[in-house]
Order: sequence, then structure tokens, then C-alpha cells
Amino acid sequence: MPIFVGTGDTSSRIRSNRVGFASHSANPGTASEGDVYFNSSDSGLRAYDGSAWSAVGAGGGTVEAVASGTLSNGQTVVVSSDGAVVGVSSTGSPQSLGTAVVFESANTIHTASTFDSSNNKIVIAYCDSGNSSYGTAVVGTVSGSSITFGTPVVFQSSASYHISTTYDSTNDRIVISYRNDGNSTYGTVVVGTVSGTSITFGTPVVFNSAVTYYTSTGYDSSASKVVIAYKDNGSSGNGRARVGTVDPSDNSISFGGENEFENSSISDTSVTFDSTNNKIVIAYRNDGNSDYGTAVVATVNPSNNQITFGTPVVFESARIANYTPSAAYDSNSGKVIISYSDQANSNAGTAVVGTVSGTSISFGTPVVFESGESRFFNTVIDSSANKVVITYQDAFNSESGRLIVGTVSGTSISFGTPVVFEDTNTNHISATFNSNSNKIVIAYQDYGNSSYGTAIVFKNLGTNLEANNFLGFSDAAYSNGATAKVQIVGSTDDAQTGLTTGSLHYVQNDGTLSTTAGTPSVVAGIALTDTKILIRK
Repeated sequence: MPIFVGTGDTSSRIRSNRVGFASHSANPGTASEGDVYFNSSDSGLRAYDGSAWSAVGAGGGTVEAVASGTLSNGQTVVVSSDGAVVGVSSTGSPQSLGTAVVFESANTIHTASTFDSSNNKIVIAYCDSGNSSYGTAVVGTVSGSSITFGTPVVFQSSASYHISTTYDSTNDRIVISYRNDGNSTYGTVVVGTVSGTSITFGTPVVFNSAVTYYTSTGYDSSASKVVIAYKDNGSSGNGRARVGTVDPSDNSISFGGENEFENSSISDTSVTFDSTNNKIVIAYRNDGNSDYGTAVVATVNPSNNQITFGTPVVFESARIANYTPSAAYDSNSGKVIISYSDQANSNAGTAVVGTVSGTSISFGTPVVFESGESRFFNTVIDSSANKVVITYQDAFNSESGRLIVGTVSGTSISFGTPVVFEDTNTNHISATFNSNSNKIVIAYQDYGNSSYGTAIVFKNLGTNLEANNFLGFSDAAYSNGATAKVQIVGSTDDAQTGLTTGSLHYVQNDGTLSTTAGTPSVVAGIALTDTKILIRK
């Protein structure tokens, strides 16, 4: 026989085979510790702990932790390394530069940089004009806003120019390509292993037995192959490429056949890898077509070390200047970004966004980011901040070293204000992104300091959000050091605004919510209304 407690449909009842809790659409105004009711607005049970109502059951509820900083009601929260809870936010200053550090106390040209993610080291390869122009490399370690270097190591005891480098993540090796003037200016490549603050090299290997210019080296991580693009002066200066396989046992590299991507003279190649489509993109100046900026999509065949090409596509129907272009792939937007100097527009610094489809690429409208004459471009992707960073020489302003941060949207890109990283004549600029510390290292020839090889660390606006540290939503407003309650998975937070009902929402780097995943991709939950979100993984 059922026993009833209270009167009416909204009161608690104990039935023969179940318990019926009182149903209300909002927290009761008065309550005693241990009271429980069914919240009809979010279809969840809530219990009163003597001071506040909390969701219970179905994996929901709250957890308590000390607040690090103030928290607002409904704010997204992460767990810090010390167990405290802190609101998700962008961290650090919007842009910060460290102090310039000399890595080679001699005239340094043709710098090229890459990041060894396994050893957490920066490797800078360059032509050491103070030592008979020998090909040289140095290992750098980023700490905070600075970088320190080991002792430079010669990889080619003869004059070496047109240097480029990449990191083979499969074999944990540094690959450097260059023109070896000590061997008939042949195209040559060498493989190195980083150990501590130094690097050792295998025996250099010739990849082109002819005069070679404008080498650019990239890595296809889907095929585990190195790709080198270059100007083959033994073949009328045509654009060619080869695919190499690194053998880590002896730091050697072997190549497939030589393949041609442009049947006319070219200049200034730049290789990048589109990891979404598993394609190589080569940007270059097509000397045989009025020096137009051009790009071609390539597919690597790992079984035979061969590479095939689509039809070249013009991205700038005007002459582009020497020392350009520079291409990079932004995995967040799924786009290729190419920076270059538009000679038909007063050599203005310009960028264009490309979209790979199959074996072709299409481009949006070019965007000018520096109206004055600009040179020595290098395009880098900061994946932690989802930004494009372009370094360059501002020839119009004392040839100073500058960088500018861009944001890709669709097939276009917008830019902030240029930042001066070196206020004297700056040449032979290269840059690479350290994904462990989320810093960009810029290497260059500091003409104002005896042309010494110099490097500086740059950081974009970051975030404290990581792939696995999102906890939930603050259940109220809390001051720094207070014990905060955080609603976790299974609970419903009702302190939001502007949600899209019925849609999955993601936590963004600044703590806001969006129906589009950020980087990292962190699920917040499903919006029940425009103000309520059911927290889920």
C-alpha cells in the first residue's frame, strides 16, 4: 500500500515500486540539508547541502577546489597542475619578444631553421662567412623568453649556399639541403642527429649533379619522406623535385628519380606539407611566365620515392621579387598561406590563402600587410594561437626586421600591426615554431651588429586550455582562494547566454563557447536552451 508524503502532484511520494520526488522548475526558496527534488527545467535531481543546491546522479554534480583567481558564475574552468581551479582564458601578453642572442660571432647568411620536437631543440643551419663560408649548424634551447646555443658544428667543409632544412619526425633526424660550391655547385643534402646541445652528421649525399639554386626542403609525414624542390641549372633552370628516404642507422639518405614540376626557369622555391590532404605544395617564382607567383600540388608515392604533380596555378599575376615566396600550411583553417613581395605593387609585402583540392590549389584575393618594399619572407604557423606569423625585412624602414600576425578566415587573411624585432638592417631571415613551448624562434643576419648570426624568441597570445584539463563550469562567483564548486559532466549549467539550442558547443582558448571546435578541440556540452548547457565530454 503506497505511503504519501505531502499533498498534490508536485509533492514527494513513496510508491510500491519507486520513489517520486517533488518536481519544480527552479530551486526552492527554503530548504534543509539533505533535501532532494526533481528539476523539471533540466531533467535532473538536485540536493541541498546546507548552503546550495547541486545536481546529483547520472554522473553529474559538483566538485570543490580552491579557486586560483576570481571566477564568475558559469565561467569555464580548468584544473591547474597544483589542483586549484582557474577560469579558462588567454594567457600572457598579446605579443612578447625576448632578448636577441648571438649564435655565430661572424658574418652569417642563408639561415634556415627547423624544430626537433623529439629533443625539444631548435636547429639553425647557415653559411658561416667568417669560416670560409662553410655550411654550419647550431642547436638552440628555448627557456622562457630566451634561447641559448651549443657550439656550432660544420656539416660541409666548403662554401655552402641556398640552405634549407626540415625535421624528419619519423626518424628523428634533421635534414639540410644546400648548394655545395666545393663540389661543382651540386645540390647536396646531409642528415643530422641532435644530442643534447650538439648535432652530428652523416656523409653528405648529392641529389642533383648540376648547378643547383633555391633549394627548399619539406617533410611529408604521411609518407615519411623528405621532399627537396630546387632550380636545376643543368636543365635550363627548370623546377625539379626529388623524394628522399632517411636511414637513421647511419644518417644517410637515398633518393628516387628526379621529377619536373615546371618546364621553364624558376626561382625561390618554398615547400610545405598539407597534412589534411596529404599533399606537398611547392610555391615558386616562374621566371618563364613573367616571374609570376605560382604554386603546384604534389603527391608523394612512398613505395618508389617518386613524386607527381598537378597543373601549376598562378597566385599572383604579376612579377614577384627575389627572396620570395614563403609557404606554410595552417592545419586549423586547412589552408596554405603564401607570403611574397609583389614587385608590381612597389614590392609590397603580400599574402594569399590557398585551398588544396585533389591535385590542384585555388587562391583567394591577395592581401597587402606591408605597403613598403619588403624582402626575406618567412611564413610560420603558430598552432597554439591559431595564427600565421610572417617575418620579413622592411626595406622601407631602415631595412629593419619585422613580423606581423595574421588570422585566416575562409579564403582570406587579416593582419594586426607589424612588430619590430630588430631595428637595424636585418637580412637572411628564417623562423620556426617550437610546439613544446609555443614560441617562435627567428634567426637572422644582424647587419647592425657586424652581420652576426642572431636569434630572438617571440610569443603570441596563448591559453591555459589543454586537451584534457577542462573540468566544467563555475557554479557561482568566487573570489581568489575561496573554495569553489564546479559543475562537472552530467550537470546542467544555467548561467550562459547566447547558446544555440540543440547544438554541441566547444570551449575556446579565451574561455568562451562556440559551436566550432578550437585548437585544442574541447567539448563543453549540448545547449538545452540559449542559457543552459548539459555538460558532457
